[in-house]
Amino acid sequence: MPTQCSRDLFGYEVVEGRQVVAAFDGGAVTSDAGALLLGATDRTIGLATRFAACFADGRAPALIEHSVTAMVAQRVFGIALGYEDLIDHDQLRHDPVLATLAGKLTARRRDCAPLAGKSTLNRLEHAPAGPSRYHKVGHDGAAIERLFVDLFLEAHRTPPKEIILDLDATDDPLHGHQEGRFFHGYGACPPAA
Repeated sequence: MPTQCSRDLFGYEVVEGRQVVAAFDGGAVTSDAGALLLGATDRTIGLATRFAACFADGRAPALIEHSVTAMVAQRVFGIALGYEDLIDHDQLRHDPVLATLAGKLTARRRDCAPLAGKSTLNRLEHAPAGPSRYHKVGHDGAAIERLFVDLFLEAHRTPPKEIILDLDATDDPLHGHQEGRFFHGYGACPPAA
């Protein structure tokens, strides 16, 4: 049975003075168009902007091609789209959907891509705690930790009384007297045999 598709246009926020429109009649243009919904969510909670605020940028403003905010947005949306390897960004730096999400459709210089490549993003990911002579972008680890706790708490009307961080979500049932059997299921001991 054929689906009933709406050919109505969907409008999104203007980026660098250009209207962004999504429609279902354009053919196969990109496989990542669903990311525009992630962008709408990001604008609601401000994840990329708030995350970028946890970084200190000591670079000369006149020489900056890729802002920390654009690089953070590029990396966050790239990971959300399944591009976890930095090497993917040598192609993605030309992707119009990712550029729309990062808020940067064109490069300032003719010899640059709109978005950052793997080497530039690598320097962002491996930024030291603070800017230094040779590392101009630094991060505040405590601010990043606070941000993710704040985002979690803002997602609830009433803050939960307890938060369980399950760092090993694998729940393997134990049988018999295996080594480590007393450290299973949030510390609950298995029944005595």
